[in-house]
Amino acid sequence: MTGRTLVAGVGNVFLKDDAFGVEVVRLLGEQPRDDGVQIRDFGIRGVHLAYELLDGCDLFVLIDAAPRGAAPGTVSVIDVELPDPASLTSPVIDAHSLTPDSIFALLASLGGRPGRSLLVACEPADVSAGMGLTDPVAQALPHAVRAVQEILAQASPDEQNAGSVTDLPEKSRHREGRCAEC
Repeated sequence: MTGRTLVAGVGNVFLKDDAFGVEVVRLLGEQPRDDGVQIRDFGIRGVHLAYELLDGCDLFVLIDAAPRGAAPGTVSVIDVELPDPASLTSPVIDAHSLTPDSIFALLASLGGRPGRSLLVACEPADVSAGMGLTDPVAQALPHAVRAVQEILAQASPDEQNAGSVTDLPEKSRHREGRCAEC
C-alpha cells in the first residue's frame, strides 16, 4: 500500500466531447482533497500516464469520454481489471488513439499494477474537431464530479476506519446515470 490515490483526466480539448476528462479534473482541482490524493490532467499524454502509474498507487481513477453505446452524457463508473500481459496480441500503443483500454493495456504490458482501477466514463455526443463540450456532456460534468468525490470519500481512511480501497462498497463497482438523475 502506497497511500497514494491518482485521479487522472485524459482527452483532447480540440475534439469537442473528448475533453470531458480534462474538464472533470479541472473542476475537481478546485475542491479540497485529502493528503495522498493527486488530481492531474494528462490530456493526450496517455503514455506519460502509464509511466506515472508505474510508481504505484492504491487507487487509480481514470476519467475519460468513452463510447459505450449509451445516450450522450451518460456517466458510468466501472471497475477495471488490467489485462494479463500475456493475453495482449496486438501492438499496445497507437499514438492517435489512446483509449482507456489502450492505457490499461500499456500499463499492464509495462508491469504496472495499481491497487484498484476505476474508469469514470461519459458517453460522448461528438468527438469531431472543435472546442467545447456538447450540451449533454457539459450537463454530465457535475454528475461525474460527484461520482469521483463519492469514490474518494469511500476510499478515505476517515470514511472506512480500518478498511482499504479494495473494500469499497458494492455501489461503487458499476453505476450509470445521467446528470438529470443526480
